[in-house]
Amino acid sequence: MKERKLNKTWLIVGAIILAVIVLYFIYRTYKPEINLLLDFNAHNKAKLLHMIRSHGFTDIFLLVALIGILNAIPGMSNSVVCIFAGLCYGPLVGFLINWVGNILGNSTVMSIIRKIDLSKRVKKNKILHYLLQQKHPLIALTIGFMIPVIPSVLVNYAGARLNVSRKHYLAMVTVGMAPTSFLYAFGGDAIFKGNIRRLIGVAIAILILIGCYLLVRKIWQNHEEKAVTK
Repeated sequence: MKERKLNKTWLIVGAIILAVIVLYFIYRTYKPEINLLLDFNAHNKAKLLHMIRSHGFTDIFLLVALIGILNAIPGMSNSVVCIFAGLCYGPLVGFLINWVGNILGNSTVMSIIRKIDLSKRVKKNKILHYLLQQKHPLIALTIGFMIPVIPSVLVNYAGARLNVSRKHYLAMVTVGMAPTSFLYAFGGDAIFKGNIRRLIGVAIAILILIGCYLLVRKIWQNHEEKAVTK
């Protein structure tokens, strides 16, 4: 008997609705802080820090949930929320919020991706093909999670196709999501402190990650072209 597939469209719509609901509660919870940020100056900096640090675990969980949900929706970016987490809670706590959210989001996608009928366009994606053809797939998938411009759904689908064990998958996503989770939190903290040097450093680091992806993709293309001409 053929396994029944989950409806991808309804899953995405449901995730978007859930994201909007969580975003609404975040806005209500952090509205005073957001208003201060929009009118930020040196005089209200201490007040803002006190207000943020008065939030409990439930409020932090809302940010983790939103980051995870946005991470799980194809085509959506959670970078603004990740930067906001760093801006509010600093580089360390902000990093942990981003990291846990991204790990949970990817793990959710991985747990259901075999039950989703993905489009032919996704299945024939060149990046997916490159990920599946690597001699060291665990390293390739870990790098895939690190590069912001590579859709996480492709990395997760590649992991499912390669039958990566839960233990190896958790290791890959944990290591892979660490750099960007930290960079966004570090960047948010730099915005709060008005540290231009840190912001430039974060921008350069992200550009390096994207540059590495472009370089690796060029190497893959050259390797593929040589294999065809042989």
